[in-house]
Amino acid sequence: HRMCIKGIVHSGICSSLVSLLMPDITKVEVQNALFGMGNPLLDISAVVDKDFLDKYGLKPNDQILAEEKHKALFDEIVQKSKVEYHAGGSTQNSVKIAQWMIQEPHKVATFFGCIGTDHFGEILKQKAAEACVDAHYYEQSQEPTGTCAACITGDNRSLVANLAAANCYNKEKHLDVDRNWSLVEKARVYYIAGFFLTVSPESILKVAKHASDNNKIFGLNLSAPFISQFFKEPLMKVMPYVDIIFGNETEAATFAKEQGFETEDIAEIARRVQSLPKVNKNRQRIVVFTQGREDTVATVGDKVKMFPVLDIDQNHIVDTNGAGDAFVGGFLSELVQEKPLEECIRAGHYAANVIIRRVGCTFPEKPDFQ
Repeated sequence: HRMCIKGIVHSGICSSLVSLLMPDITKVEVQNALFGMGNPLLDISAVVDKDFLDKYGLKPNDQILAEEKHKALFDEIVQKSKVEYHAGGSTQNSVKIAQWMIQEPHKVATFFGCIGTDHFGEILKQKAAEACVDAHYYEQSQEPTGTCAACITGDNRSLVANLAAANCYNKEKHLDVDRNWSLVEKARVYYIAGFFLTVSPESILKVAKHASDNNKIFGLNLSAPFISQFFKEPLMKVMPYVDIIFGNETEAATFAKEQGFETEDIAEIARRVQSLPKVNKNRQRIVVFTQGREDTVATVGDKVKMFPVLDIDQNHIVDTNGAGDAFVGGFLSELVQEKPLEECIRAGHYAANVIIRRVGCTFPEKPDFQ
């Protein structure tokens, strides 16, 4: 077996049998089958005390963008004991989860994004390699690698995000380069979180058009209410190329309001989103809206169906922050294997259920998904 850098990701008995029955050439064919592009952030988690929070004016349970006064926080938090580093950012989380669900072969998932030429950038590269994701970062020296500090006190975590380099992705200097674009062409499923619309909408359009022209699958996430509100124009420019749209109930409601749907009924919103103009008529658009502990809503053909999530004791929920990313990751892991929609949703629910029991978007060594 090929080993991950950590040397801990082995295949189970089933995948061992598969690898014996299938020659290596089929493995190579599914490598780079899933393509993701977004804002790579290095999540830095550490246990801190109240004095640390007070020093930087942080609330115990919050999520903010870093300001000037938070600059020193990032230097200070890495000096703490038990610092944990995780490759983060919404799209990167999702492709990482997809790769974890698949296990072998490695490098089914490709990821593009921008980092700095610095220590944190090196850690991000190492973490992506450990997750067996084929990350190809655009590296520049103007801005440092984007980071998100998770300041943990008891059950609370205060998140401080500094996008920095993630904002500097350059289509001409990275996506358009032949060796990189060839990886785009190699994929058959594409996924980009809406957050990237604030960085490089032209990159998203190029990938989305490629998927549409070649009858491949392009997925997009609404990501946050502010995307539908303040980045409406780039969002609606890419929408005709979107085969699968993801979002949660709040994002769905905001999108509906901004588009003048005049309904708050989530099933009706899903129908309306499905029927928005679409370039590739060979694929009917699929709309998937999660609702936390409530049923997931999805369009199945011309119908809208409800899919119950897995039960979980509220006391077992540690951190819901990565749940949406994990759902998409689980979904994509089955989609790239050409499984039916119901299986994709079941895998999404499983992955989210695993992730909310842990701090950050982290996971055990192997999935237990049947």
